[in-house]
Amino acid sequence: MSPVHRRAVLHVGLASVGLALATFGLAGCGFRLRGDTHLTFKNIKLGFAPRSAMGSELERQLLRVPEVRVVQAEKDAEVVMDVLIDRVDRVGGAATSVGQVREINITTKLRFRLRTPAGKVLIPETELALGTAMTYTEEQAQAKESEEAQIVQGMRRDLAAQVLRRFETVKL
Repeated sequence: MSPVHRRAVLHVGLASVGLALATFGLAGCGFRLRGDTHLTFKNIKLGFAPRSAMGSELERQLLRVPEVRVVQAEKDAEVVMDVLIDRVDRVGGAATSVGQVREINITTKLRFRLRTPAGKVLIPETELALGTAMTYTEEQAQAKESEEAQIVQGMRRDLAAQVLRRFETVKL
């Protein structure tokens, strides 16, 4: 084997060892890649208002969790999610000197708690919020409306994923 090949093999070998050490180091600090969601409960009642877009998104993500069902009656649930706030706020941000809005601030907010049907609090009142700014022009109002809907849907997906991560910490 030539000296160049030996150095290449040694370099690849050291890179593999470095990768393994980095992986073990991250595992030791509690880091793990997002994978399958594992919940300690099997039945949950969601307390969203009828036709809530946030409620639909969370239910959709819960349906992908093995062995977990969303139930309609509290008596059939192991845990109950009380939804205290579920809203999207849209506020004009920057404006021109003649008062035309050029930027809109969008905030999606969810406040909830998780409890047993008997009233034992599993996750105390928690508020999650995501926000972003979006440029705006009156000439492109329809396109901006569609863009805003996509942004809000993306924020709802992110909030639902955050809720699921909190649900994973629940010990019954």
